[in-house]
Amino acid sequence: MNESASSLPLADVLRAANGLVEAKLIGDYAIGGALAAIHYVEPFATYDADIFFIPVGKSLTAGVPVIYAHLKSQGWEVAGEHLMLKGFPVQFLVAQGLTEEAVREARSITFEGVPAKVFRAEHVVAIAASVGRKKDLARIEQMLQQAELDQSLLEKILRRHKLKLPKL
Repeated sequence: MNESASSLPLADVLRAANGLVEAKLIGDYAIGGALAAIHYVEPFATYDADIFFIPVGKSLTAGVPVIYAHLKSQGWEVAGEHLMLKGFPVQFLVAQGLTEEAVREARSITFEGVPAKVFRAEHVVAIAASVGRKKDLARIEQMLQQAELDQSLLEKILRRHKLKLPKL
């Protein structure tokens, strides 16, 4: 993670996510979305942190109420679909399909002394291709230009999930 992200309470977010794993409230997690992209490219503004997690139970909502209750008991606030830490919005999203694969294959990092996991660059690109919003297309272009991608791995991920990169 680029150190410019240190103005965010990201280390606290990661400590909380690690605490959820240690408490066995979630199976595993990784940073996804814009913050994952920022790990590989020039920093850009982002609105929130997306933490994708593998639930302990089988349902898609498994873990979400427990996560909210646990973090609220630690002083986090709820604002719509986000949990707020020191005014910074964080979304905990259930990983499934491509995002579950991304969590399972995420890279281990250390940010400000806190161990964490971040989606591989190839998964960031594939997920952006699967979503296809304008900001995702811009992210794909930036990742292709700036990140060190394993093209073979990216092609395997895209093929496995029946995705194609958009024409940029």
